Amino acid sequence: MIAASTIRVSFPEADIALLTFDMPDKAVNILTTPVMNELAVHLEELEQRDDLTGLVLSSGKPGSFIAGADIREFAESLDVDKASIVAMCERGQRLFRRLAQAPFVTVAAIDGICVGGAAELAVWCDRRIVSTSEETEIGFPEVKLGLYPGWGGTVRTPRMIGLSNAIEIITGGESVNASAAVGLGLASQMASPEQLLDAAIAMIREEQGTGDYLVDRTAWEQPIVISETELGFLGSTATAYIREQTKGHYPAPLAALELMLESASMEVDAACQREAEGMTQLFGSPINEALINVFFLHARNKKVVGTSGDSIQASPIRSVSVVGAGIMGSGIAAATIKRELPLVFTDASAEVLQNGAREVMRQVSYNRKTKSSDATRAVHFAPFMNLTHSREELTAADVVIEAVVENADVKRQVLTQLESGLSDHAVLASNTSTIPISSLGEALQRPDRFCGIHFFNPVRQMKLVEVIRGQETSEETIATAVSYVKRVGKSPIVINDGPGFLVNRLLLPYMLEAVELLCEGASVKEIDRAARAFGMPMGPIALYDVVGLDTACYAGSTMYQAFPDRIIASPVLPALVKSGRLGQKSGAGFFRYSKGKRRGQEDPGLQEVLEPYLREKRRFSEEELQQRMFLPMVLEATRILEEGIVRDVRDVDLGLILGLGFPAFKGGLLFWADRVGTPALLEQLKTLEPLGERIRPTPRLLDMGRRNARFYDSASVA
Repeated sequence: MIAASTIRVSFPEADIALLTFDMPDKAVNILTTPVMNELAVHLEELEQRDDLTGLVLSSGKPGSFIAGADIREFAESLDVDKASIVAMCERGQRLFRRLAQAPFVTVAAIDGICVGGAAELAVWCDRRIVSTSEETEIGFPEVKLGLYPGWGGTVRTPRMIGLSNAIEIITGGESVNASAAVGLGLASQMASPEQLLDAAIAMIREEQGTGDYLVDRTAWEQPIVISETELGFLGSTATAYIREQTKGHYPAPLAALELMLESASMEVDAACQREAEGMTQLFGSPINEALINVFFLHARNKKVVGTSGDSIQASPIRSVSVVGAGIMGSGIAAATIKRELPLVFTDASAEVLQNGAREVMRQVSYNRKTKSSDATRAVHFAPFMNLTHSREELTAADVVIEAVVENADVKRQVLTQLESGLSDHAVLASNTSTIPISSLGEALQRPDRFCGIHFFNPVRQMKLVEVIRGQETSEETIATAVSYVKRVGKSPIVINDGPGFLVNRLLLPYMLEAVELLCEGASVKEIDRAARAFGMPMGPIALYDVVGLDTACYAGSTMYQAFPDRIIASPVLPALVKSGRLGQKSGAGFFRYSKGKRRGQEDPGLQEVLEPYLREKRRFSEEELQQRMFLPMVLEATRILEEGIVRDVRDVDLGLILGLGFPAFKGGLLFWADRVGTPALLEQLKTLEPLGERIRPTPRLLDMGRRNARFYDSASVA
């Protein structure tokens, strides 16, 4: 008998064993190699007994079953050979299949998260019972890492819940809650967390009586019964859907689909072998490596507290005030009360406040399942919102966020008025997207408790929030701001004050270069197509129309004032604005929009506005267009790092993924730059020298080139 360090063995009843996963000093359980080895030893001992009728697998961590495999082990094994990849899959398959071959009933009692390798562990059990907790979920997110389930998940799941259901859940990578799991057949029944073990024991007794589990064991070892016609139709429709969703950038969902379609006609042994062999095409690939990096970017962000030491504590947040009921203020207010934080909401205009309140209720009452308004949700959340014009009520909150019009004088006036009534511990924040936080704080008596909390539009969709530290901002203020951002379900990145902060500063060179390319003869369609081919969700020209050309003009002029040596003061945007072309909101920008349509059409009239500014007409390759758009972004990122705007290269990468939709399959801007390699980047920049200062390599990049260094060499240990 081994001295179990992670898995406890107990016997709630004489003939029923209980294996409880409980990793010491860890918030969640993960399936590391030592844990898998430990499980193998326990199973071998239990299999040799002849007095057991059942085995229950459970977790000692309330609200969390097992959070999947150890991704760090994956990251450390990315360069192994194909034989090692196959062997890694086969070890997991052999271990988990023992649960489906044991001389007793096996039941997974799942309370909380059960994803990835944990879901594979669970599906190889005879039965699964899930808790009624809201935290309970089962899923196969491997495609988000550029993989598919490799421990038999693509084999067992289709035989258990049907091929169509398995294709949807495995290629989509999304988890399902407890009730959906029961509906799909992923779980047999639900029970409260307190009754989960008793229900599992009762299930074992029932299965021993009926023998149904033995019938299923036999059936789930066989090929799937499906006609060639059904298989062909399922394959063609799923393929078309996946290609539309992935745009050809993510190979894992299609690989998983093809694997399940092919192995449907196989017995389990052959299907498992096919799964292991197919994994060699994905594991360790550039996309797998990039997506693992993104996984770690998110994992690191969850640990962010906003300060460098543990001694600084965030102040308690019992209520929040939002001043300004426009688009941004309403979005921030909705995000706040969705997390059941009491909200005080105001606007100088009673009409705007009422409209904003209606928008807040529209957002919080929306039910994603029914895709419609839910009166029950509205009744639940309404008491959390207090509409007022009372300064005393506004300033009684622990976090007060100004979200008025983007005008420095107006913001200073509002902030000064709010500050006078704040309690000593309260945080005052601005949602400004362009105005330096330190300049807004100059008029305040206590600039130490003032910071930027910059949400992105639309707030309900955008996960990123920039928390901006002004010159006088205290560590306690930053810690409290970060705590609030996490409380409302967003991802905070702490940034030191500077023009454009992080995302907008990196976005602008990319956007301005697109206009320069237009003036050099590239077409609107060519530019946007090249950006989308790179992986961006939309091209820069289309993005101009979404943002609004007047807004882009204002942002450009702000950045030009800050960096006149390298920011292009192009006359094109002002000319378009002057001609009434503001983008989607005016019906025309770079594209023309039919009433009620968000997708733009090419506009022959655009050429007339652009004609005075066209300098030449030349052809560009897709690679040239991509270099012109993304190299300036890399250069600006090096300047941001040189200036200490962010502490870590990973803040740049996560910020652009969450804030701009930079393609996750490239791992982040600087991760991608490391892939290209500093010498290659410098060589590409050399060919663009005639473009001037904006494309000149920075001292940091030149130094990296001399040392053949990578951006991620400087990433601090998470």
